[in-house]
Amino acid sequence: MSFLDRLLGKPIASSHEEQHKVAVWAAIPMLGLDALGSAAYGPEAALTLLIPLGAAGLWYVGPISAVIIALLVVLYLSYKQTMAAYPHGGGSYTVAKENLGVRAGLFAAAALLVDYVLTAAVGISAGVGALVSAVPGWLPYILPICLVVLVLITIVNLRGIGESGTAFALPTYVFIFSLLGVIGVGVYRSIVTGGHPNPVVVPPPLPAALATANIWLLAKSFASGCTAMTGVEAVSNGISIFAKPAVKRAQQTLAIIVLLLGVMLAGIAYLSNVYHIGATDPDGKNYQSILSQLTAAVVGRGPLYFVTIGSVLSVLALSANTAFADFPRLCKLLAEDDFLPRAFATRGRRLVYSGGICILAVLTGLLLIIFGGITDRLIPLFAIGAFLAFTLSQAGMVEHWRKQDSKSKGLAATINGVGAIATGIAIVVVLVAKFMDGAWITLLLIPGMYLTFARVKRHYEKVHRQTTLVGPMILTSLEPPIVVVPIGRWSIISAKALRFAMRISPDVRAVHISSDPEKLHRLRRQWEAGVEQPCLEAGLKVPEFVVVSSPYRRLFHPLLEYIRKLQIENPDRIIAVTLPEMVEAKWYQYPLHNQRATWLKAALLWSGDRKVVVINVPWYMGK
Repeated sequence: MSFLDRLLGKPIASSHEEQHKVAVWAAIPMLGLDALGSAAYGPEAALTLLIPLGAAGLWYVGPISAVIIALLVVLYLSYKQTMAAYPHGGGSYTVAKENLGVRAGLFAAAALLVDYVLTAAVGISAGVGALVSAVPGWLPYILPICLVVLVLITIVNLRGIGESGTAFALPTYVFIFSLLGVIGVGVYRSIVTGGHPNPVVVPPPLPAALATANIWLLAKSFASGCTAMTGVEAVSNGISIFAKPAVKRAQQTLAIIVLLLGVMLAGIAYLSNVYHIGATDPDGKNYQSILSQLTAAVVGRGPLYFVTIGSVLSVLALSANTAFADFPRLCKLLAEDDFLPRAFATRGRRLVYSGGICILAVLTGLLLIIFGGITDRLIPLFAIGAFLAFTLSQAGMVEHWRKQDSKSKGLAATINGVGAIATGIAIVVVLVAKFMDGAWITLLLIPGMYLTFARVKRHYEKVHRQTTLVGPMILTSLEPPIVVVPIGRWSIISAKALRFAMRISPDVRAVHISSDPEKLHRLRRQWEAGVEQPCLEAGLKVPEFVVVSSPYRRLFHPLLEYIRKLQIENPDRIIAVTLPEMVEAKWYQYPLHNQRATWLKAALLWSGDRKVVVINVPWYMGK
């Protein structure tokens, strides 16, 4: 078994695709980790903005969470309808493009791609943040740990959708049951103590109030808390991964994810208030995440604490998997419409879009490096793309229902319309509140990606115009080409290239670029014995031996000049440059040779002359 087979698994045949589609239990870890994991960093982000209010800030957590949960319910109802209307995948790009036009679709796609990169980066950094909360000694190693987690997630996704769902199932369900268990115990103790439970481990004291609540501060807190809604669209984008009936399974998956997330957000907000748990400075030495404080307050720092925090770490780090599930599929749709390189539409050995996975890994890694792996530095950039995609998708669905003849289209359009208005208002609040904290960057990235799509599309349209053949094939000027065979020394490799050249044309020129008289003299003797004499004995035309002087020991320039001279002398002839090339048996042997054939081929192709054809004649080395 090869190393690649061990790392990524054996290739899967296209005919086996249906066997690798997933059920609801496996789809929740694949498509729900982003949404579920945001229960950890969404409330954390909101509470961090309320630190200046001291203990008074906890009073506002409940109302802010209630608004976020209400928006979450609206999004669930909206996307449930979207999945029914687009059973093959109702992503924001598809819905907006078909109902609002290509430009709206491309803006939705750009917003989602930005959001997916941020989803991966924020998820991993938040997971590692949870780890260093439990093990503060690892704080200096946040970035290296983030990059290791990124590599592991990338490898798992390259192994295929089935394996990623199975691999992430255990940590996902441990997280769900342990966190819900902590919330359940905490709520129970709050009820039996009249709303004043005694914490098992007292959380750090809340700082003194340095400011009073105002609309601007609450808006910024809400904007940060809205990150808890990112990932809701993932199920709608990923209908194609579900086993039949795909739409029903996708709707069930979304319902479970939204229900779990709503309960978690409500529980965390309530318990933070009654246990007096506030955010701590993420850059401080005594940093503790909200979930770390809450779990310790409810159940202490025993085994259940470490199981819960360990599962939080796992799910937060693995929540990047949602982006890895949907980013490649969106790239594939854009590539099929010629807005991204067509390589993104090609599935790899494990029936996944490997190009999109690898690009996402590279972009996520760069983002983690730039921001040092700190979650709060990434949060201001987060949610803009997701809410823009939400808004365009729901507005597109309103237009979709307007075109239908269904009797229930009025109610359906109203639900999607409310979703569009709600998310539209949310994006304005998020953008204004987070503009100076870095949200302005997304206002450059999204239009920048839109322009990239447009440029790629123009390129493919240009290629189509120039390569489209109108009418039958032209059968004039079919005389054999002039074949040029560069020869540095006489060998079995150059002999094979020369034999091939003589097969395709009687007009063959063996060209030697000479800078060493002694080497030239030796080659002439070998030519006479190895080529001229055998050709004369066989009654064949002897290839012309051409010597081009190169006093400055250059190879490419003299050869290119000779080929240009041939073009001028033979304007109606094709010139075929046949390159003898040795192919090494092992990859690590390539640096041992100069690879002149590869560089010469590149130089000939870059010259852009349509009358020049390059032919490689390989000689394969034995192992």
